[in-house]
Amino acid sequence: MTEQFDYRAFLRSVTSEAGVYRMYDTPQGTVLYVGKAKDLKKRLSSYFRSNIPSVKTRALVAQIGHIEVTVTHTETDALILEHDYIKQYMPRYNVLLRDDKSYPYILLSDHRHPRLAFHRGPKRAKGSYFGPYPNGGAVRESLHLMQKLFPIRQCEDGFYRNRSRPCLQYQLKRCSGPCTEMISDDDYQQQVQMAKLFLQGQSQQVLGQLVEKMEAASVALEFEQAAQYRDQLLALRRVQEQQGVQGSSDGESDVVGVAIEGGMACVHVLFVRQGKIVGSRSYFPKLPSNTGIDEVTLAFLSQFYLGGGDERMVPKEIIVNVDHDELTELALALTQRSGTRVQFKFNVRGDRAQFQRLAATNASTALSSKIAHKSTVTERFRQLAEALELDKPIARMECFDISHTMGEKTVASCVVFNREGPAKQEYRRYNISGITPGDDYAAMTQALQRRYQGSTEANTLPTILFIDGGKGQLTQAEAVMEQTIGNTELPMPLMVGVAKGEGRKPGLETLILGFSREIIDLPADAPALHLIQHIRDEAHRFAISGHRAARGKARTQSTLESVPGVGTKRRQQLLKFLGGMQELKRASVAEIAKVPGISNQLAQKIHDALRS
Repeated sequence: MTEQFDYRAFLRSVTSEAGVYRMYDTPQGTVLYVGKAKDLKKRLSSYFRSNIPSVKTRALVAQIGHIEVTVTHTETDALILEHDYIKQYMPRYNVLLRDDKSYPYILLSDHRHPRLAFHRGPKRAKGSYFGPYPNGGAVRESLHLMQKLFPIRQCEDGFYRNRSRPCLQYQLKRCSGPCTEMISDDDYQQQVQMAKLFLQGQSQQVLGQLVEKMEAASVALEFEQAAQYRDQLLALRRVQEQQGVQGSSDGESDVVGVAIEGGMACVHVLFVRQGKIVGSRSYFPKLPSNTGIDEVTLAFLSQFYLGGGDERMVPKEIIVNVDHDELTELALALTQRSGTRVQFKFNVRGDRAQFQRLAATNASTALSSKIAHKSTVTERFRQLAEALELDKPIARMECFDISHTMGEKTVASCVVFNREGPAKQEYRRYNISGITPGDDYAAMTQALQRRYQGSTEANTLPTILFIDGGKGQLTQAEAVMEQTIGNTELPMPLMVGVAKGEGRKPGLETLILGFSREIIDLPADAPALHLIQHIRDEAHRFAISGHRAARGKARTQSTLESVPGVGTKRRQQLLKFLGGMQELKRASVAEIAKVPGISNQLAQKIHDALRS
């Protein structure tokens, strides 16, 4: 316990109301932990007992320098405020769920001819939403399946409105062609209703309707129509046979399974809708050591469901593998937010128990795979540190690469690897300008200056800095790092040039150490070399994708778009008045100034831009 913090004086003055507390390492320092309590005085007093069994709690208390409390009217308000504080401060002694993505849905739009579409984000468009699905791939797979079952359009509204004849999807019998009135509105609406029932999980009702329509068409001697219903019926039955785990319940629920091993945790969520698993997803929250399964589960549930906002669907039933008093308050908070009653279930039977066991099995399997992957990555880091004779473990690596086409739209990439592998949220691209086209040395210099100029913290600097290139690029990197880091007290990264081998074949790379120019030879099958190849290839991929995007944008963008003061209407006016882009390029300043809305000053800018 820190000497600066007088906990006895603090406990004498703290209130017994409900609220949220924040523990700091110093009076103006970093937040260590955020918690909530029905009785703040009683809860905070429990931290300062003489016989605290939890190792994690003892380590936390030993660092406390200051505590702040915020009183709330109810425990439910405290729960919501606790979540907001955790999201804001990301305290290292809290279990932290790193998931800020909204979930995708299938949208059936509200049009004369409704469209099935992929949707992610706020539900502003009018129509029916089905989901959520665990990822975009699951939605696209479902949409691909729906095209085969129900010929409903999936094209954009702009494409749909401008058709004069059916598109290829109609020829493939994956769209009924409502854009060119190849199907009547009534028949199209029937297909829409069946698709809606199918997405709601009412497959048996859809099968019954198709059987009735097929028999009616046969009686009316409309055999081609009957054959279409028959094919649709067979396709739907095949899909039902492919449906894996399925229960008899027609409700909606999320099933949560949790596994902890080796200081890591995995939470696996099954999304069950209409008795079917529509998807699942594994989460690996960041947690302090010696954290119990109850704490992980409670922290995950509050952050997962309270953190989704209006975009995350909260089901009526959430099945968990722990029973805790705090789940009652969380259920009340979720009920208030969603507008429908939410319940947590623990002791379940039948289909729910089967789903619960499946979620637990998936959590254990995913965690085992994660640990195995982490151990492999850790071993590669260890062998690389050994090969480069480093006196400390590798905490962070960065790699730079340059991409351009004959000097056009040069882009530099910086990718980051930490102890867990690629840290994609820290990747950066730099659009290079003001250099001689094709000058890779100048491009590398500019990228490194923009990355490291003004660096003030050691933890933002890499242990190893890889440069994709030979001695020339490495020399430029040495000069830049001497200017930016050499005159400070920050540690200089070990710089390594990765020169391509003969024929650019993997395994033949030459590793050149910065400043010493020492050559490191690693066997082609060495795990350390595989790690270097991985970060080098990732930097190459990231640079090329950025360059291609910039090049494509430049080639489809009109020169007029870069002229300040020339918007869409003025561009249209210029091209219309002068008869096209070629005539505009030949026009003098006086001729351009004759266009309505174009001043002499603006005409001069346009004239100069078209000739630069």
